[in-house]
Amino acid sequence: MTRLLLRHHRIRTGVAAAGASPWTDALLVEDGRVVAVGADAREAAGAGPCEVVDLPGAVVMPGLHDAHVHTEWLSRDMASVDLRDATSLEEALGRVAAHASTLPPGAALHSGRWNHNVWDVPVQPDRRALDSVTEGRLAALASVDGHTNWANSATLRAAGITRDTLDPVGGEIDRDADGEPTGILREKAQELLLAIDHDEGPLRPWLERCQQRLLSVGLTSITDIDGEDARDAYAAMHADGELRLRVTKCTRDGDLEAAIEQGRRSGQGDDVFRVGPVKFFSDGALGSHTAHMTEPFVGHEGCGIAAMPHDVLVERTLLAVRSGLDVATHAIGDEANRLVLDAFEAVRASGGVGADALLRVEHAQHVRPVDVPRFRSLGVVASMQPSHCTADLDLADAIIGPRRLASYAWRTFLDAGVAVAFGSDAPVEDPNPFWGLHAAVTRQRPDGHPLGGWRPEEKVTLDEAVHAFTVAAHAAVGRTDVGRLAPGQLADLVCLDRDPWELEHSDPAAIRDTRVLQTRIAGELVHDAS
Repeated sequence: MTRLLLRHHRIRTGVAAAGASPWTDALLVEDGRVVAVGADAREAAGAGPCEVVDLPGAVVMPGLHDAHVHTEWLSRDMASVDLRDATSLEEALGRVAAHASTLPPGAALHSGRWNHNVWDVPVQPDRRALDSVTEGRLAALASVDGHTNWANSATLRAAGITRDTLDPVGGEIDRDADGEPTGILREKAQELLLAIDHDEGPLRPWLERCQQRLLSVGLTSITDIDGEDARDAYAAMHADGELRLRVTKCTRDGDLEAAIEQGRRSGQGDDVFRVGPVKFFSDGALGSHTAHMTEPFVGHEGCGIAAMPHDVLVERTLLAVRSGLDVATHAIGDEANRLVLDAFEAVRASGGVGADALLRVEHAQHVRPVDVPRFRSLGVVASMQPSHCTADLDLADAIIGPRRLASYAWRTFLDAGVAVAFGSDAPVEDPNPFWGLHAAVTRQRPDGHPLGGWRPEEKVTLDEAVHAFTVAAHAAVGRTDVGRLAPGQLADLVCLDRDPWELEHSDPAAIRDTRVLQTRIAGELVHDAS
């Protein structure tokens, strides 16, 4: 049995019992779990051999859990062109050309994360523009939200996409006035590119690099949303003892039948690698104008895209829960959220295993006020990403307009008794959870815009935001043995260069700049910035 006494004058336990202090100065860890705190820990440490470690930094707190992250996307993005902050089509094309010049001949271009909403002319690009800088190589660049792809002519040819190709259900091939594909593929139309046979190389080395990045920003566990390639890579890392993060791995809709045949069930696994929920899509995203809304976007005729017919969504959801798999369904627009709640209501009414299944709405960005109480009555988790609010606030004002929806409404959800879990949706946003904590507490961008915060009545306290990134994020995948620094809990913690609780009222903007000096999982050092 390994025994550690971890000491620091300011350890935030995450325990909020009435009358009890949330602070302690010592943790006794045995075989990866906290067994005593404070004076009890110091006294028990003398009962046998014990390594004493004085932790660095200004404060120690529980490790954070990203409740919604795409690590396959994120890991491959780390080696791709970054177009997020490009301010024009011309700047984006210049970056693509520069990146292409560093690649071997014929190597494909991917990712990108372009955002036409912030360009000087906010119009989606076309294949001809991309053709001008890609010299015939395959190029398919994802938008920042991942719901639109910008493909060049070579890619359209390779995928067999022509003027005669029909739009898939839940997707759209954008076409010019002559009916020719422009290269913009929305939602399910992106899957047409899967027909292209090109090898991006093994995923595992990229995930190992990504793992270290996540550990370095204070994440000790994640709920990963990507597909079977990521599952296989994580399983191999775990088998080899190289998986340090605690990973709860989702199953994608298209892999549901295979997962059922394998006997996959939510919660299977061990302390490090576990089966999570099935991920379904109900709509698209705000930036791509594909979020499913009850009313048209300002200045646009459409109300977005229903990514899945409602009867199919209900059928797939019931299949999953009856097979022992929890469900996490993407819904951004207010109509999508209503329809997903309707599907979840059918699950609860079905009885049996459906009565106990963990159900989550991923994003829950724009919700009719009348639907907020349904989250609680149906026992549905709102899995949200604070940085989406600060990234999208100008866009939300511009295309949703004056409708008073519950938008990025963390305060409203919490006040209604809804369970709220936080994450990043990386690589859509940066995975650093301290950026998310800053957004949750201030509802401001790094530059302080807007003054006082966007819809400031929806701010949450730092304790509430940390809870959503720890205890609630774990509970959203059925875990209660991690997220606090208390007896019986796994000893996952981070040491910080500053104290966010001191900054909350004096200088909340500085929370975003927090540096992680050490990350420990089960008491073991897995990241050291020194």
